[in-house]
Amino acid sequence: MDIRAAQVAEFAEIQAIYAHHVLHGTGTFEEMPPSVEDMEGRILALTSRGWPWLVAVDATGVTGYGYFQQLRDRSAYRFTAEDSIYVREDVRGQGVGKALVVRLLEMATEQGFRQMVAVIGDSANVGSIGVHASLGFQRVGTLRATGLKFGRWLDTVYMQRALGLGDADLPL
Repeated sequence: MDIRAAQVAEFAEIQAIYAHHVLHGTGTFEEMPPSVEDMEGRILALTSRGWPWLVAVDATGVTGYGYFQQLRDRSAYRFTAEDSIYVREDVRGQGVGKALVVRLLEMATEQGFRQMVAVIGDSANVGSIGVHASLGFQRVGTLRATGLKFGRWLDTVYMQRALGLGDADLPL
């Protein structure tokens, strides 16, 4: 498995992975899959700000993707990142998501972020919760019944991990 920056030729595969999660999963609260063009716009908007959009690839193509961005646009959040990871259905549980998160943690630390937050759709999403916990994320909160998808209420789980010195000092 190779982890690297997403290339334009892979945007359709990225969109297909996400569309599957939108249509069949509760890890995202989107209910209509975006088009390939919409995904391209999202990827370019994020990467134009200097944040990575990574893919995991093997001989079969893109097996997953992940990215981070600033948690919110307000300047006070400039040292806190939020990660997002999606894995192709046929390779779930094979370490793709974990490998992507590990690389995103490294890159966010290199860029000077001090905290990483995972916003996880569905408190029953044991895969994502487990991957993040295995990498040192702590569960810091659950927003109950904040999403309605597939005819049922879903929670949102917040997990957090310090990067580098975390809050031990103030960044220069």
